Amino acid sequence: MADIKKAAESFLGLHTIAVVGVSSKGDTAANIIYKKLREQGYKVFAVNPNAKKAEGDACYPSLQSIPDQVDGVVIGTAPDVTPIIVSECASLGIKNIWIHRSFGVGSFHPEALKIAAENNLSLIPGGCPMMFSEPVDPGHKCMRWFLKVTGKQARPVGFHP
Repeated sequence: MADIKKAAESFLGLHTIAVVGVSSKGDTAANIIYKKLREQGYKVFAVNPNAKKAEGDACYPSLQSIPDQVDGVVIGTAPDVTPIIVSECASLGIKNIWIHRSFGVGSFHPEALKIAAENNLSLIPGGCPMMFSEPVDPGHKCMRWFLKVTGKQARPVGFHP
């Protein structure tokens, strides 16, 4: 099992990333992650079945509806949706998943770990890509430090750097 830093580097080395849970209102963690990845030059796709546009871009109702091959998925939804998204990733052959979670439950659902293991997926079950995507803002640096010193960092599954 890789540590979170190595798993994050591997995930952030991908080129095409879908962010599930981006809102047309712009008020979610998924929106912030989506904007940061887009600003950094990633090819990103917003996914939300209840929105046609988000952050000025087209919003897709599902991962399956995205017209390009996706290398990775960030999940920023309600926790009960997460196992469905992880299963969809498995069926589409998307092997790299990051479940957003900071101090609360976030998008994490324990069933996601089981689905990832059964399908040989690489999964980061917590934290935030913004904690590792340079330049890291002060708030996310503090969050990364706090999670590390308290031993509450995500334990990646299936990453082999």
